[in-house]
Amino acid sequence: MDENLHDLIYDWNIATERPARAGRRKIEFDDETLRDGLQLPSVTDPTLDEKVRILHFMNAIGVDSADIGLPGAGPHVQRSVERLAREIVDQKLRVAANCAARTHENDIRPIAEISQRVGIPIEACTFIGSSPIRQFAEEWDLDWIIEQSTKAVRFATAEGLPVMYVTEDTTRAKPEDVEKLYTAAIDAGAKRICVCDTVGHATPWGVRNLIHFVRQIASAANPEVKIDWHGHSDRGLGVINSIAALEAGADRVHGCAMGIGERVGNTPIDLLMVNLKLMGWIDNDLTQLPEYVHFVSNATKVPLPDQYPVIGRDAFRTGTGVHAAAIIKAKKKGSEWLADRVYSGVPAGMFGLQQIIEVGPMSGLSNVIYWLATHGYPQEDSLVKEIFQRAKSTNRILTDEELHSIAHRWRDTQSSVLSPQS
Repeated sequence: MDENLHDLIYDWNIATERPARAGRRKIEFDDETLRDGLQLPSVTDPTLDEKVRILHFMNAIGVDSADIGLPGAGPHVQRSVERLAREIVDQKLRVAANCAARTHENDIRPIAEISQRVGIPIEACTFIGSSPIRQFAEEWDLDWIIEQSTKAVRFATAEGLPVMYVTEDTTRAKPEDVEKLYTAAIDAGAKRICVCDTVGHATPWGVRNLIHFVRQIASAANPEVKIDWHGHSDRGLGVINSIAALEAGADRVHGCAMGIGERVGNTPIDLLMVNLKLMGWIDNDLTQLPEYVHFVSNATKVPLPDQYPVIGRDAFRTGTGVHAAAIIKAKKKGSEWLADRVYSGVPAGMFGLQQIIEVGPMSGLSNVIYWLATHGYPQEDSLVKEIFQRAKSTNRILTDEELHSIAHRWRDTQSSVLSPQS
């Protein structure tokens, strides 16, 4: 039956020619929750066991690679990185490991040592600032940056590490500097180059311009080199900028669960994956995505807003009479597909969730009747009216406990009325 209902939704998103991705490479995801995400000032560093569990969640939702730390920060990080890398080996996880490193041998060497001990390649993500404002503040000149970058990439490749060369603040860097930096890094052996919107400066059209430009650089230097996009959400454009980057030819996009990260955070990888799934650009099984995000929220002590898209507590709840009535009517037609879409632009079932009908001051009688039916109570007029009147007298949604209490009290009253007098 559901197959015959698809024409009930006219989709303006695809009614005209939808932007096509440049090239046909698989979309890859790099999850930075365990490194970049933990730079959020309000975050609590998860325990190592929690980090291992987070790594398994990444694997379950089809993340391709995970940033598991910056070993150059000291022995405590090195122990964590090695434990996570060993988990990948021991549990035969599909997710690959990478580590952040400044363009210095002291940061790269511990990555190589851990890689050799554990027995898997760990991508070295060597980063350095590239914009004029950063150069001015740091008192760097471009020749020095190129020299540092080249030495670092050559050292990492000599140690047997795959290298992604990362230019911080690329979205505010001069084109001629970007070209020189990436060309030098590719010539030194970098297999990936990462375009960064480090301070959340870019707009979607700026992203397209930059990725097109970088794609030309990579094609001229080595067509096999892949391009990554790393975005932040300072202007609230993290997700749409990542989509624009993919459209323009990026191969891999970065993000963190819940969008945690420095300042207002990185691109929320969960919402990015949701949108790409709805667009038909990926086919990942995302049914464990809500559990992943809730786990990260609890582990980092970063609250998940009730209204957070798809995964927040209120994403698929409604206490409004008109909305609930439409969902209930759809359910009566015997179609969960219809019920999941009649008042929702995102199908809850696609992400292991379901539509929830609540009872509150904006509810209609249908909300009450539906709640009673789904919880096994009779839909008697007197009970329906009692709950409805209670709902209208409040300023919030009634909890299930309150509704059960009303229903139990009503049932006890009915029993006492019907029982014979002693």
